Amino acid sequence: MFILSTIQDLIQIKPQDFGKPSAQAIKDAINTKYSNKVVPGVGLCVALWDLLSATEGLIGHGTGLVNINAEFRLAVFRPFRGEIIYGRIKSSNPEGIVIDLDFTSEIFVPYQNLFENSRFEKSENVWVWNSDGTELFLDKGEPVLFRVEQEEWIDQRPTIEQRNEEGEVVDERGTAWRVIGSMNQAGLGPTLWWEEQGEEEDEGEDGDAMEE
Repeated sequence: MFILSTIQDLIQIKPQDFGKPSAQAIKDAINTKYSNKVVPGVGLCVALWDLLSATEGLIGHGTGLVNINAEFRLAVFRPFRGEIIYGRIKSSNPEGIVIDLDFTSEIFVPYQNLFENSRFEKSENVWVWNSDGTELFLDKGEPVLFRVEQEEWIDQRPTIEQRNEEGEVVDERGTAWRVIGSMNQAGLGPTLWWEEQGEEEDEGEDGDAMEE
């Protein structure tokens, strides 16, 4: 689910950080620039792992910023296809289900990737799976297991600044990247479903043993 990615980049240290030890100032600048950011072709950067090297700083003309060429490794969220991941249902809509992993909610399970005989209940904004006559709800906040199917990279082109009636800036751009998952195989979906099924099977086995 997580990988280490090596990156080389120009890092700028602000004057207010000159009082810090050099290594700490560089690390803080890297975390500010990359933490919780999506890097195309790399993934979702979580945090700096370690600093590999850094050049002597050069003060930029007219800016006061110190420019440093650094090489470092980042902890990156980049799950592989077929990986099973634990999360919680954040929200549902007629298109599918959004899964939350605490540090990101860029996980989407489209309705096509849910169990057959699933339907969206508009009155409660929840998906329901009809399993042989039994209705099982995929409720908000429910712990679930999902399978990674693919990742989507969306081109983030510059857009004209939009403002609402109150004059506030509205960012209409969507996410630059998200993971597409599925919950249509045994063991996937709300973990409670399969825990209850396992308990029922254990009770049945215990009853058969007593009869013998």
